[in-house]
Amino acid sequence: MSDLMQENIDVRGDFDPDVVPDEVAIIPLRDTIVFPNTLYPILIGRESTLAAINDSLTADKYVLLVAQKDPGVEEPGFDDIYSTGTLAHISQVLRLPNNLVKVLVSGIVPANIAAIVSETPYMKVSIETWPLDESKVTNRLQALIRRSREKFERYVMINQELPQEILLGIDSIDNPSQLLYFMASYLELDIAQKQNLLEQANIEARFKNLLTYLTSEIELLAVSTEINERVQDEIQESQRKFYIQEQIKALQDELDEGEFADPELNKIREAIGAMDMPEHARAKAMEELDKLRKTPAMSPEYSVARNYLDWMISIPWGKYSEDRLKIKTVEEELDNDHFGLEKPKDRILEHIAVLNLVKNIKGQILCFVGPPGTGKTSLAKSIASALNRQMVRIALGGISDEAEIRGHRRTYIGSMPGRIIQSMKRAGTMNPVIILDEIDKVTHDFRGDPSSAILEVLDPEQNHTFNDHYLDIDFDLSQVMFIATANVASNIQPALLDRMEIINLPGYLEHDKLEIAKRHLIPKNIRSHGLQPSRVKFKDEAILKMIRKYTAEAGVRKLEQQITSVCRKIAKMMVLAKERGEAVKSVTVNEKKLRELLGVEKYRDRALDKRHKIGSVNGLAWTSTGGSILQIDVAGMHGKGKIQLTGQLGDVMKESAMAALTYIRANADSFGLPEDYFEKNELHIHIPEGAIPKDGPSAGLAMAVAMLSLITNRKVRYDVAMTGEITLRGEIYAIGGLNEKLLAAKRNQISKVLIPSDNEQDLDDIPEKVKAGLKILPISTIDEAIPHVFVD
Repeated sequence: MSDLMQENIDVRGDFDPDVVPDEVAIIPLRDTIVFPNTLYPILIGRESTLAAINDSLTADKYVLLVAQKDPGVEEPGFDDIYSTGTLAHISQVLRLPNNLVKVLVSGIVPANIAAIVSETPYMKVSIETWPLDESKVTNRLQALIRRSREKFERYVMINQELPQEILLGIDSIDNPSQLLYFMASYLELDIAQKQNLLEQANIEARFKNLLTYLTSEIELLAVSTEINERVQDEIQESQRKFYIQEQIKALQDELDEGEFADPELNKIREAIGAMDMPEHARAKAMEELDKLRKTPAMSPEYSVARNYLDWMISIPWGKYSEDRLKIKTVEEELDNDHFGLEKPKDRILEHIAVLNLVKNIKGQILCFVGPPGTGKTSLAKSIASALNRQMVRIALGGISDEAEIRGHRRTYIGSMPGRIIQSMKRAGTMNPVIILDEIDKVTHDFRGDPSSAILEVLDPEQNHTFNDHYLDIDFDLSQVMFIATANVASNIQPALLDRMEIINLPGYLEHDKLEIAKRHLIPKNIRSHGLQPSRVKFKDEAILKMIRKYTAEAGVRKLEQQITSVCRKIAKMMVLAKERGEAVKSVTVNEKKLRELLGVEKYRDRALDKRHKIGSVNGLAWTSTGGSILQIDVAGMHGKGKIQLTGQLGDVMKESAMAALTYIRANADSFGLPEDYFEKNELHIHIPEGAIPKDGPSAGLAMAVAMLSLITNRKVRYDVAMTGEITLRGEIYAIGGLNEKLLAAKRNQISKVLIPSDNEQDLDDIPEKVKAGLKILPISTIDEAIPHVFVD
């Protein structure tokens, strides 16, 4: 900065407006435009602008003030500024403490950039100025000026931020352009609008634009004023109500009145008094009611406390349904609703027997585990009905927020109790049956682990003091019977699984499905489709064909879907016959009719595979939908002793295959294999249905037998299936899911099943109808299996 900038300089009065220089320095302006005939202070910080000011001060003190197109550009060039600006004279220069310079400029006339003189160290141009004096004021222009004055006066009158003394200034201005720029300088316009007023050469067009801007600003101010007045009225009304409520409160305190002024609050107090609440709950409710009485109705706390009290009086405190304690009656009702399922039915009858001897026992927590469609949820509903208790179902599938179980604390907007308390309200009694459906599908994330919250609910030692975050009191769940359902017990958290009594519901056999269809599914669907039972008959062979050829499941859900499809088609046939005026005939569904209604069979008959094969073995697998046959195929080829595994196998299953191969190679002599067999041959093990992931160690025995069959060129019996984990010493270890695997063997007409000897004790828990027709052979080593699997 030169010496000229080191001190404050006052240069006002040193210029002649009639003398306009040909070349001037450009001062780029951010977010503002200086109009002619106005004084405006500018803060200077750029080095290039400081240089321009310094040179102008030493010369004629004239500068051209031009607005930037983009205020964000730090060092603008000619492309970054408008071509029209205001020629101004520097009136005063002040140096500020923060290394900035404040320049007071006086706008003179609009000017266009005629030519570029230089760009460094600052922009310098030659200019063309416009005269501010119009030679003739037409009637039209006079009318525009008068209308603009009126609008501007109204604008100043309603704008509280502008002093009314401004209006004294416009009376002394005769020049139309000076008057326009004076009024425009007080409007809150954007840069584009101000630049438009500056660039417009025609004075009438400029006044038209000014009138438009004035009208828009007046409308905005009117709306803003209306909003302010409305807000002020609402504030005054709220203050008035608050003052009155405080007066009422003071009067109540003065009179020491025990009655509630609000009849709604009085009803809540009476409801609290009439309910059989525990003392701690009653004290909490009365405490909240007293707070509510003293809280203004307009306060946000009022609705929070009111919602809390509504929940407290909606809970069925002290209400219990009377249990049905006659064992014979309950047994008959359960048998009417469900065929089979003896074990869970016996467990419920035992519970009722205990209730006959002990009137008050802790809540029972049962967990029905089984494949889809085996009747877990419907059995739980039947249990509630047989016990004469209310039933509420809580679907837990996909829940990942702990607050879904425990509730939200009242500090959150829209908070409410968890699903357990909500279920108690819906049930209307304190001893309902609550069904926790799909408990194995509970997930967890950053919001907490719902399984951990359920631990308190399902623990008989803790659930008599269950604490919901919303109610914030101990709640007694000890009289509730909880029944959980799951497809896979291993997916349930171990601590949670330990608190429940597991009752397995295995898949159904063909004769079970036949009876269920005849007793329950067919009558229900005939009624629901508006058909008459006397006109629709299902033959047993048609039902069996539906089970064998159109479904492949452990439960009966798909079977019901097929029955529903048949009933729909029969209903359509009968309605079409009626529309044609024909007599509606009875329909008997036999095997031939079933094929017409359901179309091509969906599942092939295993009779096609009833051939002894080399390198093909029937394994047994357990899945979440029940048991299934796992066909294991092995092929050999010339190679270097490698083994390839396909069929989307998991790591455990691959390791089982490697263990089986290692055992065979280690005992090659005992199997009569050449020493160089594995050096010249490769094996490929494939398990069909490659789109389905498979894993687990129980296929080790089957894979070992399949490899032995191929290597020794011996055929394996088609009617033999096997399961078991193999070790490197050829020993067979125990497996899980035995019941489901035996069911799969029976469904697929397998006559002989090899199982590990360690699982022999599990046969006592397998129903006789499952074991009937199966020759089950426990084995301890692979050598014991060989005599039973090969044809020769």
